[in-house]
Amino acid sequence: MQVKLLRALQEGEIRRVGATRAIRIDGRVIAATNRNLEHEVKRGTFREDLFYRLSVVTLRVPPLTERRTDIPLLADRFLRGALERNGRSHLSLSEETIRTLVAYDWPGNVRELESAIEYAVLHARGHEVEPEDLPGKFQSPQMKANAKSPLSALFRDLPSLDELERRYLLHVLETSGGNRTRAAEIMGIDRRTLYRMIERHGIDSEAE
Repeated sequence: MQVKLLRALQEGEIRRVGATRAIRIDGRVIAATNRNLEHEVKRGTFREDLFYRLSVVTLRVPPLTERRTDIPLLADRFLRGALERNGRSHLSLSEETIRTLVAYDWPGNVRELESAIEYAVLHARGHEVEPEDLPGKFQSPQMKANAKSPLSALFRDLPSLDELERRYLLHVLETSGGNRTRAAEIMGIDRRTLYRMIERHGIDSEAE
């Protein structure tokens, strides 16, 4: 199949099943994958020439864990679709359910979210989807604890302010080539403040 697709992309023509001649085509291919194709090329399971033919313009869509603020919007869209498919109406997601969805890590990504919403629509008995209507994996004590603190779920992977300051300090010292006077100028502080920051973060500027 990879050979046939490559030929179609290179030659701009295809041959229908049972046909004796090829016909010209004019189109664009949008391909999506959840695999690392560069790794698959090295393993020999994906053709290198096809990979380069497809990857002219590449867009990386981050997993849900990296864009938790999108989860309520996606969940609402999937809810409307599930309601239409199942002939239901007047059903919305409760605030607690939204917090629960945001707190979950979604190893199955968007497909798992859509499946969870479909399940909830089939099991909901009131006018709102409650956390109890979600699949069993959402019912653990840990999940319920995480749902009570949605901000911690949104920002759980971010460094502390102290760590951000340390990283910035290291970056400025590297940029200035270890010149502390220049580093202080870049940061808009005096040398004395810079020395205190270096000492507070335990940074040996020469070693770093």
